[in-house]
Amino acid sequence: MLTGCRNLSWTFLSLTYRCVCTRRSPISQTSLCSFTSTVSSIPLTSLSNSHSLFLLHPPVYFSPTRRLSSSALCPNLMELKEVLQVLEQLAPLSQAESWDNVGLLVEPSKSRPVKTILLTNDLTDAVMEEAENMSCDLIISYHPPLFRPIKRLVLKDWKQRLAIRAVEAGMAVFSPHTSWDTVKGGVNDWLVGGLGSGQVSVLNQAFGGANSHSHKLEFTVRSAEELNDVMEELKAVDSGTTLQHSVSRPDSSGIHVSLTCSDSALTPSVQTLLRHSASSQSLSILKLEKSPLPGHGQGRLSVLDQPVTVATAIQKMKSHLGLSHLRLALGVGRTQESSVCTVAVCAGSGSSVLNGVAADLYITGEMSHHEVLDAVAKGTSVLLSEHSNSERGFLAVFREKLAVRLPDSVTVVVSKADRDPLDVV
Repeated sequence: MLTGCRNLSWTFLSLTYRCVCTRRSPISQTSLCSFTSTVSSIPLTSLSNSHSLFLLHPPVYFSPTRRLSSSALCPNLMELKEVLQVLEQLAPLSQAESWDNVGLLVEPSKSRPVKTILLTNDLTDAVMEEAENMSCDLIISYHPPLFRPIKRLVLKDWKQRLAIRAVEAGMAVFSPHTSWDTVKGGVNDWLVGGLGSGQVSVLNQAFGGANSHSHKLEFTVRSAEELNDVMEELKAVDSGTTLQHSVSRPDSSGIHVSLTCSDSALTPSVQTLLRHSASSQSLSILKLEKSPLPGHGQGRLSVLDQPVTVATAIQKMKSHLGLSHLRLALGVGRTQESSVCTVAVCAGSGSSVLNGVAADLYITGEMSHHEVLDAVAKGTSVLLSEHSNSERGFLAVFREKLAVRLPDSVTVVVSKADRDPLDVV
C-alpha cells in the first residue's frame, strides 16, 4: 500500500508540474520553484479526495532524496560561484594591485541562489541597512570593507560590525577595487570619457598575470637517473608549486633540462640544483617577462579630439560626475579660458599615478596640498572631485555590463544610500 501511495503521489506531482509548465499563464520561475518546494513537503494524507482515498497513520512525506532540485526546475537561478565567474570575466582579479584586498571577502556558510545584487562604492552602516531591507544576497563594494588583517570580529569596530551583519544575514561581500581601475573599459576609461573622445593611452601599463611561472632555470644532468633524483628533490622542497620542465635529446655533455617556477619556488629550487655538481656547473637563471595588456593599467592620458577651455572642462566634469561643485587649482600662467588639449586622470587618490605626467589638466578625486602645488608650478591645472565622487558614477555603467550577463532571475541594484562623506557647506 505504501509503495502504491508513493507512486500515485509522484504521478500527481508529475501531472501537476506538466500542467504548470505547459499552461500559457503568467507563472514565474520563482513561483514554480516555490510551488515545487511546497508540494514536496505535503504529506500523502493531504492528497486524498472527498472519498478519503488515502488514510495513513502516521503521515508519510516524500523522500528528500527524490525531491526535484530547484536548479532542475529553475535553470535561470544562479549560485554565488557562478556570479563570481561572471565578475572575473568582466574584470580579472589578477589585474588588481598587489597591495589590494580584492575578491570574495565574506562568504555565507549556506549556499543559496543569488537573486539580488547591490552595487556600492563604500559599504557603510546606511548601505548595509539598505541591503538588509531588500534581502540582498550579494554586496559588491568597490572599496574593500575589510582591508587590513584583523585578529578578532567585534562590534565596537564599525567595519568588523558590518562583516558580522553580513554573516548573520547570509550575505556575500565582494570587492573588485583596483581590478576595475586597471581593466580596459573600467573606472578610469569612464572617468576620462567625461571630456569627450580622444586618443587615450594608459599611464601605468598592466602586464599579463595568468602564468604564475616567473623564472626559467636551465641546467644539465649526466643521466636519466640523476634527472629523476633532481626532479624528486625539487618537488619535495616546494610541494605547493607546480614545476614545469622539458628535456632535450641527450648529447655528449648530458641531458639538457629547462624548468619554469614561481617566485616562491625560485630560491629553494636553486639551492637544490647547487647540491648537484653537474647542474650547479651548468645552471643559468632567466627572468620571464610578462607581456603587456593593451588598454589595461592604472590612469589614463587623453589627447582630446576637440580641445576645450578649463571652464568648459569644469562644466563637462560636473555633468559627468553628477556634482554641483568641484575644486580647481589653476596652473601657473593659466586662466579658466586657457585651452585643455591633454588631460590625465586617475580615479580616487591619483597623485602617485599622475606625478610627473605632462598634461594641461589633472582630474582625480584627491591630492595632498603639496602635490597640488607641485602640479600647478609646472603649469598643470588640477580638478578634484573628492575621492569616491571620481568613482561612484561607474557603478551605473557596471550595472548594465553585469545585468546583461545574468538571467532575469537576478536583480542588480545601485545603492541609493551610498555617498561621499564630504559635503560643501
